[in-house]
Amino acid sequence: MFQPAVPKSHVASLFATAELIFHVAVRDIRKSHGNAILGLMMSLVQSVVMVLFFWFMMTYLGFRGGAIRGDFMLYSMSGIFMFMTHIKTIGAVSKADGPTSSMMKHAPMNTIVSIAGQALATLYQQILSSMVILFFYSTVFHRITINEPIMTLCMLLLAWASGIGIGMVFKAANPWAPNFFTILNTVYSRANMIASGKMFVANAMPTTKLAWFWWNPLFHVIDQGRGFIFLNYHPHYSSILYPVIVTGALIVLGLMGDTFTNKYASISWSARG
Repeated sequence: MFQPAVPKSHVASLFATAELIFHVAVRDIRKSHGNAILGLMMSLVQSVVMVLFFWFMMTYLGFRGGAIRGDFMLYSMSGIFMFMTHIKTIGAVSKADGPTSSMMKHAPMNTIVSIAGQALATLYQQILSSMVILFFYSTVFHRITINEPIMTLCMLLLAWASGIGIGMVFKAANPWAPNFFTILNTVYSRANMIASGKMFVANAMPTTKLAWFWWNPLFHVIDQGRGFIFLNYHPHYSSILYPVIVTGALIVLGLMGDTFTNKYASISWSARG
């Protein structure tokens, strides 16, 4: 994993960094559970529980009437998968190894590699669990059809990328006020249970209520994703450009904040008087 630092070409350095990111991702997947298969199963179970809870809420509390015409379970899963990818990525990136971690004592290692490895591990787990659930449902219960699968995957990747941006901001800010930003991270995750719009269809919402959701890039990603999944749904109140711009801005802000924080990083930050 770690090798002596020797002069390399730009291409060789790129491949070396990619290899290091891969090893960090594998390490993160394995450390979540002693058995890698059971670790992936836990991720799968979490997604299944969320889908079933969403189905129960929509069916028995009278919210199902606002769903898109088509396969209701696919409608449910589309929002859950993007929501889980977004939230899990924020949690993983915000807790990535910092400059005071023992891993940073190895020369090739740095915080950007740590962030990339954590994010890649989360993406792998979420895509795998989503594919398994979709395959099982399509095989056992009802055959599903996704209108534009490539663009749907792009929306999932955008949910992942926006999670990276927000997670990087939390990671950079957390050492300065750990308790406050930990609570803020939790509040954001809980608020997105509603604010992500996974339980609603933007086209069916009153315009007076859209302002409560429009600020959230995940709301746009989920709504646009459903536009690519379902043939008869065309989003009118969401945009792909907005989450792309917000994601880019957050990643730049996170990189700047991380660089600034690293200059003042100290093991004593976590000490208690």
